[in-house]
Amino acid sequence: MNLFSEMHGTVAAALDALVADGTLPAGLDTAAVTVEPPRDPAHGDMATNAAMVLAKPAGLKPRAIAEALADRLAADPRVATAEVAGPGFINLRLDPSAWHGVLAAALGEGRDFGRSALGQGLKVDVEYVSANPTGPLHVGHTRGAVFGDALARLLDFAGYDVTREYYINDGGAQVDVLARSVYLRYLEAHGQEVAFEDGTYPGDYLVPVGEALKAEVGDAYVGRPEAEWLAPVRAFATDAMMALIRDDLKALGVEMDVFFSEKSLYGTGRIEAALDSLREKGLLYEGVLEPPKGKTPEDWEPREQTLFRSTDYGDDVDRPVMKSDGSWTYFAPDIAYHHDKVERGFDWLIDVFGADHGGYVKRMKAAVAALSQDAVPLDVKLMQLVKLYKGGEPFKMSKRAGTFVTLRDVVDEVGPDVTRFVMLTRKNDAPLDFDFDKVLEQSKDNPVFYVQYAHARVCSLLRKAEAAGLPASDAALRGADLSALGHEAELALARKIAEWPRLVEIAGRSCEPHRVAFYLYDLASELHALWNRGHDEPALRFLQEDDPAGSAARLALARASAVVISAGLGILGVTPAEEMR
Repeated sequence: MNLFSEMHGTVAAALDALVADGTLPAGLDTAAVTVEPPRDPAHGDMATNAAMVLAKPAGLKPRAIAEALADRLAADPRVATAEVAGPGFINLRLDPSAWHGVLAAALGEGRDFGRSALGQGLKVDVEYVSANPTGPLHVGHTRGAVFGDALARLLDFAGYDVTREYYINDGGAQVDVLARSVYLRYLEAHGQEVAFEDGTYPGDYLVPVGEALKAEVGDAYVGRPEAEWLAPVRAFATDAMMALIRDDLKALGVEMDVFFSEKSLYGTGRIEAALDSLREKGLLYEGVLEPPKGKTPEDWEPREQTLFRSTDYGDDVDRPVMKSDGSWTYFAPDIAYHHDKVERGFDWLIDVFGADHGGYVKRMKAAVAALSQDAVPLDVKLMQLVKLYKGGEPFKMSKRAGTFVTLRDVVDEVGPDVTRFVMLTRKNDAPLDFDFDKVLEQSKDNPVFYVQYAHARVCSLLRKAEAAGLPASDAALRGADLSALGHEAELALARKIAEWPRLVEIAGRSCEPHRVAFYLYDLASELHALWNRGHDEPALRFLQEDDPAGSAARLALARASAVVISAGLGILGVTPAEEMR
């Protein structure tokens, strides 16, 4: 049940009636008509801009339309008042029974309350993490993993058919560096002294990989030339790193549907096929790039390359896909990878990149637009940096990784639920400060605690109700007489619950799962506020032994709050707390 959508339908029906009686002309475009909460809650429960957006095309004054529309809307039994404000906005106040209906729907639908058909089953590929398989995931990957997973969950909840995908960057020079680093650990496992030169990976995480390689092949590679061992060690090391990465992701509660290997594109004709698709469209040519910004002509050696006409699709310059020596640029396999996505029939592609990939966005969007002939949109979400603090000081690097704080460092310190929630308390393109002390505080200033505490409070309340012999199941509470809920504080909580289905659609359209975290904090605030008012106003207490009917209504309100909190936390990938410890 989406009360805002229902009221939008009521406004649309009223407009149709005004057309039928000649008040409005036929054929008006009502796409811009909205029904939403007013900016100032004192103005009412909902507001519509219908008269404002239709006045000019209708050739009428906004207030004239608004007054006629308000009369129609006031006839709806759910509408207590319909008032014209300012130049022509209409503010609606709903009868309490409208909010009571929302509570009954939440109890009836459970965690499916708020699910939407917005996506209409469209196939969406969300690619995230996609870290090089050269070491454990670091804190930057953690934020991308949490965001990507929450976005996938949100889109699924909003009615899309979602595929979660990880692109394994195992085709470049970095995996050769990994192989050489593992070989050094392999020699070390054989008792040899080794030195990690610049360009190798010195982290302790490769020690067990070197030992595992020794257990696998014995001394077969000791003293042998690189040409003999590089390829098998590279494959062994990549598999070991991906096992580590999968394990790290599992610790964070992230599971992928697809792991796609970059290496699978090489030597299989798939890169050539993707570029042939562009060539057939006249989008590849042989040419010489202009000198890049910041370089003088003396520094520049012009050379002919195979170029993609990415400027035809909004890029700043055309991009090389093949070097003058005939080898691929790093852009070529990425084109082939996205060509594969298009060929798999996705309706929408979303890539989650680190902030350092900002300059890569235009060329990738151009490639997908060209490959799909503008049929498949590509959205790129950039993840800004995370700054870690502990004890008021920047958190030091991990000894195991050697150069950075790992995902496991964070999860082991505060747990996956806290990690995930806190990573979603800022929009993805805004920097995030992660303070290990503050995220574990039990205070209103810690959003994850505040939301979890609200859910745990309701669970405790329901246990007390059952102990007192009051019916507390969802089925029983759904049948409660909710007319007892008339106090403004009770209705304020019901209104916030009613916003949930609308919030899901807004967050889904904008690909902003942080909106869910913000909403849950606001919902928890309303619940805690009502709970605390009960200390001074006994009539607002959720449990009252001398008023079983009123208690049932207030239990229904509390339980509906918990249903929404549970659903929202599910989107964030956080387990709802049933008790606080």
